[in-house]
Amino acid sequence: MLVEVFSDTVCPWCYVGKRRFEQALAARPDLPVELRWLPFELNPDLPAGGADRAEYLRAKFGNADRFRDAQQRLRDIGATLGIDFQFERITRMPNTRRSHALIAWAGGASAVAQADIKERVLRAYFSEGRDIGDSDVLAALATEAGLDAGAARAAFGDPALHGQIATLEAQAQSWGISGVPAFVFDRRWLISGGQEPQVFIELMDRIAAESAATA
Repeated sequence: MLVEVFSDTVCPWCYVGKRRFEQALAARPDLPVELRWLPFELNPDLPAGGADRAEYLRAKFGNADRFRDAQQRLRDIGATLGIDFQFERITRMPNTRRSHALIAWAGGASAVAQADIKERVLRAYFSEGRDIGDSDVLAALATEAGLDAGAARAAFGDPALHGQIATLEAQAQSWGISGVPAFVFDRRWLISGGQEPQVFIELMDRIAAESAATA
């Protein structure tokens, strides 16, 4: 079963969706799943160096504190999933292209390496308040994951890798995906949002049953 997940690294619901989907996978340990983490930039036009987060929120929404209640809800949900949301630590709104390049590059090593880097990037941003648009931060995350920091830095500027990211994002749009997270199962079924684990489990069971019936 192929599961392709489009998400952004500054999307808190993408983090929630990741953990809930992992719970679903843990509930079906014998189900063979090929998992791919794919890019979807929510703010592709941000400068490469990002922007001050408070200024960005004021410019886009008129009030930097507009999402205070929503953030508290996310903190409460995150606490049940082992996510330590620390929104007050976040000072930069990063351009996420480099973080997606790192995740895509790690995927070239293995699915395990990609999942590990994906988790490290999300934790660095949402729990540690690190600037995941910064090359030094991302190279450090690669080192922490046991990967080659020099090769990771090369990936940040690799035209072929950036072209791959653009192609995948265009693919998502062609599939009608306009928000994330978006979980695409065998390129036939779509689950949008950070749904509860049971939603994923029910679909995976249905796919497995249909596959068994046609085997």
